[in-house]
Amino acid sequence: MHPSLYLIPVTLGDTSISKVLPTDNLEVIQSLQYFVVEDIRSARRFLKKCDSTINVDDLVFFELNKHTSPDSIAEYLSPIQKGHSVGILSEAGCPAIADPGAVVVAIAQSKGLSVVPLVGPSSILLSLMASGFNGQSFSFHGYLPIDASARIATIKKLEQLIYTEDQTQIFIETPYRNQKMIEDIIKNCRPLTKLCIAANLTCDGEFVKTKTIKAWIGKVPDLSKIPTVFLLFK
Repeated sequence: MHPSLYLIPVTLGDTSISKVLPTDNLEVIQSLQYFVVEDIRSARRFLKKCDSTINVDDLVFFELNKHTSPDSIAEYLSPIQKGHSVGILSEAGCPAIADPGAVVVAIAQSKGLSVVPLVGPSSILLSLMASGFNGQSFSFHGYLPIDASARIATIKKLEQLIYTEDQTQIFIETPYRNQKMIEDIIKNCRPLTKLCIAANLTCDGEFVKTKTIKAWIGKVPDLSKIPTVFLLFK
């Protein structure tokens, strides 16, 4: 196997490995000794879930989060330059998509290293597929502002884009703020604007519904602890 940086998708929840990840991914995982991860404990759990025979104590983990020094990130790729492949694991879904792993990928590209993305679940694309919205032109905005007035202003701006640009607008929120997000959308968007709520994708209790803002009033499920993607379109 040519020394490469492998981008390894992770299940979105307690979904079984066989449901969302191809066997080729498992073969790559079994061949690796070095991993770049957001959280070492959850990475170890995921790897054991992939293959219970893996001895995670023999693996080398490089932690990548808000506390990581930028000067140390390039060193995470040093095994590749010595002939050993490295894997990047997100906490959930695809690495480098709404994920700090993008920094490592950018460095790998700048150094001319081989970068190999593997197939797996992305809540962003799965929600777009199931929404019935424009899949030719769309924009993902990550988390909207925490400040209430800034968040409302952003929601109004995104709604305007669906009418002026014919573009699907996609964003997410921390689960415990989901209900507040939905309240702000319903209070500040046009009655006939469409909102798709996609929650618990690929997991038990998966919920994906598209309705007009008007139709959502009084019919929003409790999503206070559930990973959710929000999509707006006309």
